[in-house]
Amino acid sequence: MRKKISLLLCVVAVMLFTAACAGSSQETADYNEATIQQTAEFMMEYCANADDATLKQWRSMREFAMELQLTQAGLPVTPESFLGALDSWQAAIDECGAYESHGDYTFEVTNDGIKAATEAQFADRDATISFVFDENSYLESMTVDAKYSTGEILNKAGMNTILGMGTVFVVLIFISFLISLFRFIPDMSGKKKAEEAKEAPAKSALEAAPAAEVLSETDDTELIAVIAAAIAAAREEAGAEDAGGFFVRSIRRRPSNKWKA
Repeated sequence: MRKKISLLLCVVAVMLFTAACAGSSQETADYNEATIQQTAEFMMEYCANADDATLKQWRSMREFAMELQLTQAGLPVTPESFLGALDSWQAAIDECGAYESHGDYTFEVTNDGIKAATEAQFADRDATISFVFDENSYLESMTVDAKYSTGEILNKAGMNTILGMGTVFVVLIFISFLISLFRFIPDMSGKKKAEEAKEAPAKSALEAAPAAEVLSETDDTELIAVIAAAIAAAREEAGAEDAGGFFVRSIRRRPSNKWKA
């Protein structure tokens, strides 16, 4: 397989050298369109004839070894651009079908280099193959742009619109579903307010209890004093020697009042 690749590269190197000599008197010194066209022809022919084993070998090859082979063959292509061209061609085959033929080239000189393009025919649809070369006539990229009819373009645009709107509606429905689940989440603020409301009467009762106890004790003291004074006065009137020799320990209310009967 390596011998096959090397042989192909040597053949194309001879072809490029011949084309460059033939076109040197016709093209400008900066851009030799014949050489550029020859490079483009080689890339298309090589990509169209490369089998899966060859592609796998190129992709598994180290960059230094690949660059060495390309340089020895005299191809103005970097390893990155070469692999990119192979991948672009395989994507075009999947989209447009098998390659059949192509037409004449058109050249466009830019500030950064030169662009060569040709109309190609594939089994399923036509495409435009574009090659971009830098100021040193090294291939930077090769792209294959499939051509679609107006109906196909509108169909794809409609499908993209439907998918986009469908995605938006699905997301909105999902968000609405999440919002509807919020009612099952406990309201922490409401619960806290309810607890505070329950604690408020308890605190009021606790605060009022000492005051009630103080008031009760005050009332009992006054009542004891009044009863003690009344007993002392009664004993004094009765002629008791020790009118004040007693203590009131406690006061109890009788369950019934017989005087009312």
